[in-house]
Amino acid sequence: MAATSDSPETATDPAHRPAPPRQRSVVRSLLRLWPYVRPVRARLFTAAGVAIVASCLSLVMPLVLKWLVDGPVADGDPGGVWLGGALLLVLGLAEAGLFGLRRWLVARPLAGVEAAMRADLYRHLQRLPVSFHDRWPSGQLLSRGTTDLMLVRLFLAFPLTFLVVNGVTVLAGFAILLAQEWTLGVVLLSPVVPLVVVCSFFEARYSAVARAAQDQVGDLTTVVEEGVLGIRITKGFGRHRSQARAFRSLAGRLRATELRKGRLLATIWALIMTLPELAIGATLLLGTVRVADGDLSAGSLVAFLSIALALRWPVESLGFLLAMSQDTATATDRFFEVMDEPEAEPSSADATAARRDGASHGGEARSDGETYSSGGTAVETALGLRFEGVGFRYPDAPRGEPPVLRGVDLWVRPGETMALVGATGSGKTTLTALVPRLHEPTSGRITVDGVDITALSRHELRGLVAVAFEEPTLFSATAGENVAMGAEDAGPEDLTRALRIAQADFVHALPQGTETQVGEQGLSLSGGQRQRLALARAVVGRPRFLVLDDPLSALDVHTEALVEAALREVLATTTALIVAHRPSTVLLADRVALLSEGRVAAVGTHHELLRDCAEYRSLMSGTPGQKGDTHR
Repeated sequence: MAATSDSPETATDPAHRPAPPRQRSVVRSLLRLWPYVRPVRARLFTAAGVAIVASCLSLVMPLVLKWLVDGPVADGDPGGVWLGGALLLVLGLAEAGLFGLRRWLVARPLAGVEAAMRADLYRHLQRLPVSFHDRWPSGQLLSRGTTDLMLVRLFLAFPLTFLVVNGVTVLAGFAILLAQEWTLGVVLLSPVVPLVVVCSFFEARYSAVARAAQDQVGDLTTVVEEGVLGIRITKGFGRHRSQARAFRSLAGRLRATELRKGRLLATIWALIMTLPELAIGATLLLGTVRVADGDLSAGSLVAFLSIALALRWPVESLGFLLAMSQDTATATDRFFEVMDEPEAEPSSADATAARRDGASHGGEARSDGETYSSGGTAVETALGLRFEGVGFRYPDAPRGEPPVLRGVDLWVRPGETMALVGATGSGKTTLTALVPRLHEPTSGRITVDGVDITALSRHELRGLVAVAFEEPTLFSATAGENVAMGAEDAGPEDLTRALRIAQADFVHALPQGTETQVGEQGLSLSGGQRQRLALARAVVGRPRFLVLDDPLSALDVHTEALVEAALREVLATTTALIVAHRPSTVLLADRVALLSEGRVAAVGTHHELLRDCAEYRSLMSGTPGQKGDTHR
């Protein structure tokens, strides 16, 4: 997941993340969780039922108190008092046991729900096109996969259950109160209308603040991640103070937003607690007067007030539960913002491959065969790599800006090595990214051995084509595991051969050899070592097609010469397209294609282009030349 921002300041730019929806329903947002909850619905419903029974037991206790006060206590019956006390103890223990059972019922399945959502999110991120990752800051994606999903799990475990449980408890409690003494019950019900109005106002205000806070957490995560990964640049240029200021600015904004949330919560909680307390006070005053007048027994008043006090938590928790519901609805919206992003458009071959998931793939690369199949049709492997009228424009490019590639026609013959050269910004890297379908051409087509790459599933295509990029990416794994990512069935011999070709034998001198952990981003290695491991990863699977984006740029002259000599062994048996910036790399190729302003300006051998193309001569010599002047 790559962040698009170059600095902490740009990470906070709203343009770097999607705008939140203007209108939403909390209920509709939360209902989108149902597909994940459905497999564990039996345990959740059971847990809710257990919690309702436990909560209702707390309403039975005041009725026991009423009997105890009006009966054994009033009659001076010690045996009855002990019996009532024992009954209250049993009810209390039963209530505690049922609440413990509820927590046991929900803990394991909800951890599974969170894990399933996180797995789906990660799987979806892997299938989204590269253009999506170019737009989204990595911190926003990380916060959705961690903080947001944790909020969802906590909501399902506690607030969701108690929204139901407390609702049932309040209804049952007020029904008992009205049945016991309806006049006092009406007094207790008087705060309902003001509370509904207050909660409606609170929901609208809190929703906007909760969304802002969670987005700011994503921005802060991006800054922290960039600061850690770019620590060498920060220290090298002495920019730690400016980075710290940027971090403090973002942290200050988040703090201010959280304080706004706190003020809203404090206000709603104060109102939710004050109104019921006033109602209970009025009820106590009115009930005491009626007991003094003989219109109400002392036991009834005790029971009435005990039930009212038992209902305090269900009512007062309303603010907390509403806040959690809003936070979770926002987290759910943020999760589905990513999940709703369309995956890379599948071809018919991708759909076929998905249906036969786990079956053998007839179109995978074969180093020893003369044909491969696509959709059951045998194709002669004698046609190489072709670009036919290929054009490409980035989806988020400004309107009116010319496309990166325009009508590219190029043929890399079978077994040939083609060097691709051009000035910075001419579209070389973009063109190479189209071959493994990291991007899709906006016009024209690309074929491998006569088959349109869209007729192959991405799995089949990427089994045929291996890539190595100028900026090598290594993972937090062993050196051997990083190389073996280039081929699922690579064995020790393949690994040794790839390391030899890439002149990466330094791996054997590491503390644990190929089992040595290279650390995050491979930063424990030098730039040249990382690039050589990336090259070994590209050649380990003996690919039919090899696409290299300036793979030797970080090597010293001596190592570059050794790698080039060994690389010729691979290039002799594959069809290769190599982005080159230096004459030494160009000399690996049989022919050279000059890319200029998104078009192929000239194709020929290195010596032919030196003789006939002024722009090529200027590129190779490093002197300014006239673009488009392809002849003397």
